[in-house]
Amino acid sequence: MEKCVRRIGILTSGGDAPGMNAVIRSVVRTAASKGIECVGIRRGYNGLITGDIVRLDSDSVSRIINKGGTMLYTARSDEFMTEAGQKKAVATCKMCGLDGIIGVGGDGTFRGLLALSKYGISVVGIPATIDNDISCTDYCLGYDTAANTAVEAIDRLRDTMQSHERCSVVEVMGHRAGHLALYVGLATSATVVLVPEKELDFEDDIVESIRKARLGGKTHFMVIMAEGVGKATKMGERIAEELALDTRVTILGHIQRGGSPSARDRVTAASMGYEAVKVLAEGKTNRVIRSVSGKFEDIDIVEALNMKKGLDEEQYEVLEAMTGIYV
Repeated sequence: MEKCVRRIGILTSGGDAPGMNAVIRSVVRTAASKGIECVGIRRGYNGLITGDIVRLDSDSVSRIINKGGTMLYTARSDEFMTEAGQKKAVATCKMCGLDGIIGVGGDGTFRGLLALSKYGISVVGIPATIDNDISCTDYCLGYDTAANTAVEAIDRLRDTMQSHERCSVVEVMGHRAGHLALYVGLATSATVVLVPEKELDFEDDIVESIRKARLGGKTHFMVIMAEGVGKATKMGERIAEELALDTRVTILGHIQRGGSPSARDRVTAASMGYEAVKVLAEGKTNRVIRSVSGKFEDIDIVEALNMKKGLDEEQYEVLEAMTGIYV
């Protein structure tokens, strides 16, 4: 016999990503259609510890589908990493009568859900990170919007860079994963793309690549690097010194996280939110919603956390064919 689900909570945790508001909206409205009450847990797991809870209904989530960030706010919680903190969070769940929790975020968010499940709380995770580095899914909420934001900024930079015959070093987000840098580099026809997964040889990968481009007739150069590679300012200084180029550095930083989510992120959020509520309503727990070949399904949260996700080598091949120069 399936467990009767009357009330669920939703929280957003870790770094914000475009599409988080859209998935909150989807969860709330899907829950309402199934006769399930929904509450928002503000400021991630810290809010679950302190009881920072707000009732959500269809009206309260109207007109947020186009907004970036998260209406529930987000925060990291050191206290939740302790057993005492987790017990406080579980006590809040019991006090509020929560039959399940939906957590939107990355690996850290999923590990938090797994901790709650050990105390009997039903949990479902939804992947949302602009780095697109959640291993179990083809796609994470926020990636498309972040990539488009970066591409638009780089296109604008290219105009002035070309006019002044400069080298531009652009740092995009990605501490441990280069998916965003590679995708943006391919979309902007970068001279060089640097990612943390591949060891850097400054002379061969950067200096010689720029020299080959110059000998091929180019007078302006674009270097895209993920933040996990190192300091963009240091990279710009080395390029300027080695090649006597007028080099400018742009760090896009958190600007990639903001702004109105793209159509893809809104539609993906709607589908993932729907699936998450459906999973809880069916009495399942310890699941993560993922996208595989354009379809949405749920997977065990432990299996999801144990998966490894590498770079798309086919994109490297395409980049090499398009530019003749890549890292």
